[in-house]
Amino acid sequence: MKYYLIAGEKSGDLHASNLMKEILQNDPEAEFRFWGGEEMQKVGGELIHHYSEISFMGFLEVAKNLMTIRRFMNYCKKDILCWKPDVVILVDFSGFNLKIAKYVKPRGTKVFYYISPKVWAWNQSRAKRIRNVVDRMFVIMHFEKAFYKKYDYDVDYVGNPLFDAINQFTPSPTFLEDNNLDPNKKAIAILPGSRYQEVSSIMNTMLTIIPKYDSNEFQFVVAGVEHLPSELYDEAKKLGVKVIFNQTYDLLTKATSAVVTSGTATLETALFEVPQVVCYRTSPVTYSIIKALIKVRFISLVNLIADKEVVKELIQGEFTTEKLEKELGYTLNEKREKIIQDYKEMKAMIKTEGTSKKAASLMYKYLTEGIPEQKF
Repeated sequence: MKYYLIAGEKSGDLHASNLMKEILQNDPEAEFRFWGGEEMQKVGGELIHHYSEISFMGFLEVAKNLMTIRRFMNYCKKDILCWKPDVVILVDFSGFNLKIAKYVKPRGTKVFYYISPKVWAWNQSRAKRIRNVVDRMFVIMHFEKAFYKKYDYDVDYVGNPLFDAINQFTPSPTFLEDNNLDPNKKAIAILPGSRYQEVSSIMNTMLTIIPKYDSNEFQFVVAGVEHLPSELYDEAKKLGVKVIFNQTYDLLTKATSAVVTSGTATLETALFEVPQVVCYRTSPVTYSIIKALIKVRFISLVNLIADKEVVKELIQGEFTTEKLEKELGYTLNEKREKIIQDYKEMKAMIKTEGTSKKAASLMYKYLTEGIPEQKF
């Protein structure tokens, strides 16, 4: 069968690639055509566009690039109609993917959604729209099945794919040596994000705390993203900070603490049991809109899953050098053990295995045997 996948960011690329591997176990003759990144390319198939070309963060940023987004969206619609896949599999990335679903489903192509948009966080009425344009939803958060049930939509809970990704990871025994890192110094990981807007607006503030720490005791390491312009990391390099690429999990195995931009990386950091401070900043316009619409108490996945403050979130005006230094200090000392204990409890709540395998098996079953009718 023919599978058309759309992943619009780095984490989606990772999870979609693992899903594709498992689809091949069910359907060895599977053909893939996709919007994604390097991880999906490794599995095989044809990459149409890299996710970095279509990923924009925030209302203002989207508005500025509206013509570009429309051009890509129109191309995507035509490409799907031309290729005639058996199914379109959408991976998170709701702003783009829900419009594609709305266009594709009435034209007779099956639409599956893997990793639900965070409709429970804001604009919850989108759940009704999703039911109308998505044949089957595969959710990864333990509370999402109950959320969608309130909107008369039966979805499949398959578990969190990060456990699959981390279980498949083998740490490099020469990571420190390969990157000229001192084994006698504590490593502080800086994870500034995978989108241009994130790194450009957040990383330099993260870097301002470096002079506050004894260079004989600590070393700061930035997890960079190769598809972004190299000049984004110039400020870090000027400070003598190591910038490493495609080695984030290796870095987290060695890190004592971390400073992390809100997103999937906050949960990854927690699963490696690295105490962290979560940071987030966007344009004032975007922030004012989000603040008015948001329905949850936290922005980091760690706190959302635990339903309490496990890690400190420094958002917008709270994200300053002084507060970041203070909160990072807590992760190194008085709050450290409490954070790690809370991580363990949070992991126990959501721990799953074989998420990608389960999702792929269900997708293949629905494609070959039919999609169950909604029971509500």
